[in-house]
Amino acid sequence: MASSQGADASKASLRNQYLALCESMPKVFSTRIDNSVRAMFGHLDLYRDARTVLFYLPIHEEIDTYPLIEAAFADGKRVCLPHLDDTSSTLSWYELESIRSITRGSRGLAAPPAGARPLGVKDMLGSLCLVPGLVFDGEGYRVGYGAGYYDEFLAFYPGDKVGLVRSVQVSSNPLPHDGHDIPVDVLVTEGSIWRCRRI
Repeated sequence: MASSQGADASKASLRNQYLALCESMPKVFSTRIDNSVRAMFGHLDLYRDARTVLFYLPIHEEIDTYPLIEAAFADGKRVCLPHLDDTSSTLSWYELESIRSITRGSRGLAAPPAGARPLGVKDMLGSLCLVPGLVFDGEGYRVGYGAGYYDEFLAFYPGDKVGLVRSVQVSSNPLPHDGHDIPVDVLVTEGSIWRCRRI
C-alpha cells in the first residue's frame, strides 16, 4: 500500500501510485474483488432505504458500476448519473429511463438524456450518492482524479455519500485534505462496510 505521509503525501503522488496499483492488478483478481464489493453494497441499509441512487460511470480501473445500475433498476430505484457542464464546470444529475439510455459525454461522464431536466436539491432528499476515488482513508477522505467537481457538488449534497473501494485502496494513514475536500460517510470494500470516523 502506498504511503500517505512524508515525501509521498502529495495528492498527485498518491494518485499516480494507486492508479499504477490498480492497473497492475490481474484482471481475474480485480473482477473477483469487484463482484464482492458489489455484493456487499447490495446489503447496505442505506442502499435498501434509498429511493434515488446517484451513480457514476467507471473510468480507468474504478469498480464497474454498470451491474449496480442494472440491479437498482430491478429494485425499483430512481437511477441518476452526473453530467459535466463544460461552460460552468459543475456536475448536474439526470434520471435515466434504462441502462440502454447511457451514453458517455465530457470527461468520461454521462451525457444527459435528450429533453431531461437536471435534478434539484429537493429531488435528492433521501438519496444516496456513490463517490468515485482511487484511495480512501478511515475518515472518508479520498484522492480522485484531481478535478474537484465532486467536492463542489458534495458540499451542498443533502444525502449520504458512499465510496466503493477495494481494500488495497484504503490507506491506513490519513490522506492529505483541505477545507474544500468532502469525505464520504461510508466505505464498502469486498470484506466490510463501515461508517467513516471523523477526528
